[in-house]
Amino acid sequence: MDAQAPRGALRFFANMKDPRSNLGRRHRLLDLIVIAITAVICNADGWEDIELFGRCKAKWFATFLDLPHGIPSHDTFARVFARLDPAAFEEAFRQWMAHLSQTSQGRLIAIDGKTLRRSFDTAAGKAALHMINAWCVTNQAVLGQVVCDEKANEITMMPKLLALLDLDGAVVTADAMHCQKATAQKILDGNGDYLLQVKDNQPALHENLQLLFADGLSNDCHGVAYDYAVDTDAGHGRIETRRCWSTWEVAGVAPADDWPQLRSVACVEQTRQVGEKVSSERHYYISSLPGTDAKAILDLARGHWGVENQLHWRMDVVFGEDQRRIRTNHAAENYTRLSRIALNLLKKDTSRKASIRQKRKLAGWDHDFLLHLLTLEP
Repeated sequence: MDAQAPRGALRFFANMKDPRSNLGRRHRLLDLIVIAITAVICNADGWEDIELFGRCKAKWFATFLDLPHGIPSHDTFARVFARLDPAAFEEAFRQWMAHLSQTSQGRLIAIDGKTLRRSFDTAAGKAALHMINAWCVTNQAVLGQVVCDEKANEITMMPKLLALLDLDGAVVTADAMHCQKATAQKILDGNGDYLLQVKDNQPALHENLQLLFADGLSNDCHGVAYDYAVDTDAGHGRIETRRCWSTWEVAGVAPADDWPQLRSVACVEQTRQVGEKVSSERHYYISSLPGTDAKAILDLARGHWGVENQLHWRMDVVFGEDQRRIRTNHAAENYTRLSRIALNLLKKDTSRKASIRQKRKLAGWDHDFLLHLLTLEP
């Protein structure tokens, strides 16, 4: 075993400021972070599990960690992560993920929020924690996250999250809440493109899009230049058909210069048939993309919802996030960041053909595989 390898892989956390005073400090911050990350990878759920995992693996950890006073107690883990600066932890996390994730032109970054349902504290008058995540669909990795505190919401925190990300050449998608001119401009400032869903929070724009496509689809878009794409999925007694119409003739949709670099609008119609029952709905989008490739827009719109089943679903079902009762100070936010680090590493691994759940078990059973996860490179 290369005892120095984990140090190299986790060097991005080495310079984080320790929230504790020097007086009475018995355990190194980096040791605490490394043990916590590896424990969460291996199915630990909570501080007591992390301590137990550390004690069971103490001889292995001693091959590459200092551990001047052995494995820390669960109380120590809880206190340190409750006080650890979440912004500094996020920055170290972001730098590590940027190192692991290869950037590519046209990559899709989906932005979506998630509430940690059991992180509320009624006695302290503390609401459940709400996070905004940036999920790279192309690289299957969390690129960053920010928390919405009680004085902020997703709209006001969105620019802060975008400022953390490398948007160069990327396409950013977001739901209708983030269909805001400031958000579109922030994405463009990062040299990215936007594809934003439009609903009733932009009433005039939404109505114009409904009228445009209602009239256009009634006469095969006569007189309007457009592109068209369709795809169909079938299985488990269900047939889903998605159709996309996109046009770059946007002059009649929004006033000139009203939306920054608006180049196209699109309508995606989703039809689902289960037995004899058929349901259909339409979604409308604005974009800085040229609109001449409806298939690309359809793929991007569909890919956006990968953040739900590829990230949020795994956080709930595989990592048990919604059931976790950690809530003191910054502990909930920092613990969910541990979970996302673990998910990124498990998704990054291509050496095993196994589910995330199976890889977590394998990491707990096989030191070589666990070391492999900690030393992943691009």
